[in-house]
Amino acid sequence: MASRRNGTIYTGVTSNLPQRAWQHREGVADGFTKRYGCKVLVWFECHETMESAILREKQIKAGSRQDKLALIEMENPTWRDLFEEIAQG
Repeated sequence: MASRRNGTIYTGVTSNLPQRAWQHREGVADGFTKRYGCKVLVWFECHETMESAILREKQIKAGSRQDKLALIEMENPTWRDLFEEIAQG
């Protein structure tokens, strides 16, 4: 999730991406994304198991901001909001 292009970036893991992205967008849960306005889904990965997703989350969080920006811009160079794509299935 991001606040805007090149803005604040949030990395997390969930078993229900459409629901969790909606919660971030609507600001229904207190925390980092609400505080920093991270409401735009700009990038995601799917994993077969929660264990592999958590390992990947830790790897991404350990990386630099430049690494995170590169991940986003490789697949989504315009930083368009991907929420509608995942919400529709």
